[in-house]
Amino acid sequence: MIKVENLSKSYGQLRVLNDCSLTVQRGEVVVVCGPSGSGKSSFVKCLNGIEPFQSGMVTIDGQALATQGKEAAKLRARVGMVFQHFELYPHLSVLDNICLAQVHVLKRSRDEAVSKAQGLLKRVGLLDKQQSYPAQLSGGQQQRIAIVRALAMDPIAMLFDEPTSALDPEMIGEVLAVMAELAQEGMTMIVVTHEMGFAKAAADRMVFMDGGAIVEEAETARFFADPSSERARLFLSRVLVH
Repeated sequence: MIKVENLSKSYGQLRVLNDCSLTVQRGEVVVVCGPSGSGKSSFVKCLNGIEPFQSGMVTIDGQALATQGKEAAKLRARVGMVFQHFELYPHLSVLDNICLAQVHVLKRSRDEAVSKAQGLLKRVGLLDKQQSYPAQLSGGQQQRIAIVRALAMDPIAMLFDEPTSALDPEMIGEVLAVMAELAQEGMTMIVVTHEMGFAKAAADRMVFMDGGAIVEEAETARFFADPSSERARLFLSRVLVH
């Protein structure tokens, strides 16, 4: 489904990704974790062309990811992306935020787009907020809207870049609940997060990054029980509450 081969990326002289390879099967949930500055966000942003990379290859559903042109835009539209800071258009209502790309990228009619949006809003308990503006919503509500906006594009996979890190503690649960439901329904997901409780419950596999490299990759239970690298053991000792 998603295949990453020898991915490397630099900002000028600074190497942020170094020869990263990963294969994610259809329906699999993979959590990417690691210390701040380890390259996690850069890695996930390269997977749908938001960030260009200097070498390596990303293949999605059998199609190589290009960074420019109509085919690249079409492929990116099939991979949903949810960011740390919501990235909603502040001047548009919730409904218009969700309908915009459906109409302009997928060429749906306005009625089709609205119907799709309202169905998804109902699913996450926010149908009553469809005419609200982002500034009128809590952070947790805004992030659920961002997830709905991505889902409205009928993605074949979803990428999450620390989706709860900008939220107050009481709002984190409502966002993770939506993500856990997606995982249970078989959505292919790559999630960058420090929420280890979510990882234990929802992830099929864990990927641990440090220094721009994938240091360790393991089935979830084994990763938490017995990580093979000393760096991962140290990381878990700091982030897990005993």
